[in-house]
Amino acid sequence: MALLFAVMLIVAAGNTAMQSVMPSIGTHLGIPDVWVSLAYSWSALLWMLLAPFWARRSDRLGCKAMMSLGLAAFALSFALCGGALLAGLKGAVSGMAAIGLFAAARSLYGTFGSAAPPAVQAYVASRTSRAERTKALSMIASSFGLGTALGPALAPLLIVPGVGLIGPFIAFTLGALGVLMMLRLRLPDDSPDIDHLREHAPAHRASPRYDENADGWPHDPDMADRDNTAAPLHLRWGDRRIRRWLIAGMLGGQAQSIMLGVIGFLLLDRLGLRHQPDAAAGPIGLVLMCGAIAMLLAQWGLIPMLALGPRTSTMLGMALIAVGALPVALGTNLHAIATGFAICSLGFGLFRPGFTAGTSLAVGPGEQGQAAGIVAAVNGSAYIVSPAIGVWLYNHSHWMVWVLIELLVLGVLALFIEGRAPARDD
Repeated sequence: MALLFAVMLIVAAGNTAMQSVMPSIGTHLGIPDVWVSLAYSWSALLWMLLAPFWARRSDRLGCKAMMSLGLAAFALSFALCGGALLAGLKGAVSGMAAIGLFAAARSLYGTFGSAAPPAVQAYVASRTSRAERTKALSMIASSFGLGTALGPALAPLLIVPGVGLIGPFIAFTLGALGVLMMLRLRLPDDSPDIDHLREHAPAHRASPRYDENADGWPHDPDMADRDNTAAPLHLRWGDRRIRRWLIAGMLGGQAQSIMLGVIGFLLLDRLGLRHQPDAAAGPIGLVLMCGAIAMLLAQWGLIPMLALGPRTSTMLGMALIAVGALPVALGTNLHAIATGFAICSLGFGLFRPGFTAGTSLAVGPGEQGQAAGIVAAVNGSAYIVSPAIGVWLYNHSHWMVWVLIELLVLGVLALFIEGRAPARDD
């Protein structure tokens, strides 16, 4: 678990450290805000398309192999991204060329880095009972949350003479290589075939069936006759067991990606730092760190303490986001914006484990790898164009982006309220 925790933590920390310095780098390069956001789009599209593929490969090659591939891709991509941006900052290439090279290097992460998160989720899901799954996946999600706190906190400290804003890229490349070495040396090789997973699963998980205790929804006679232990050749996105959860994940993920895409530029404007971009890394990192700590509070505290099930966790998270978006939209100082962002992040910290666990609990042990791949693809799909759309809306009409976020949040709430009430609160 410590190694799995470290895999997710280093990736999250690196990505959020990058997010905290990219608005400043973009300003230095003279790149419009929307182009900085679009630089992530191709990588996110590749992530969405390839995550299910890598998840299926883990059935043959093993989760450890896929984690190693993802970490190696992250390290290589991060090193190349830093090199491309450094060339732009030093004047070796134009700003647009630098951001284009950055996008190309980032695509390596989208192509191969997408192998790691589904493998981690499948590894955990195949070794936990249904009753333990929400808590276990919440713990893994919290590693991502801790990483999102460490990244912005460390980023300003890593801006050193000689490399400046590229310092975080160098540091997290080396960190990823260290975790990769430990993973290869310390994590036991896993046997990926489904029969092995069934053999080592707890006895009470041998033949789970879809019922109201699994995901908070009432018994459905159309699904009751389906044996979840029989792994299909291909788990489809439209499968009735997971369809509602995937829609919720898409809508909530879009809201989160838009907010993350906008927050750095919002702070540049609200704090009057457009002419001092280097000074913005600290406030942006502080706000992102407040949000990450709130996510940890949700995943380490609220979910285990209140024994929240997937449906309750998802709906409570969405309600908090709807409230927290208001002070972010209206705040004119760092305190108000950080407070609102922390409330939203508390909501996202409840929502994401709820959506992930709900999808996992809806399928059987032999389908966990495929379900994990679909979840990773849904998460990646939120970052294809949504951050750029959010930044574009923000630059043209500050209030429209917050209307869009509220509509997405209300869409998730309506999705669950509209359904039949569960037999009992999960």
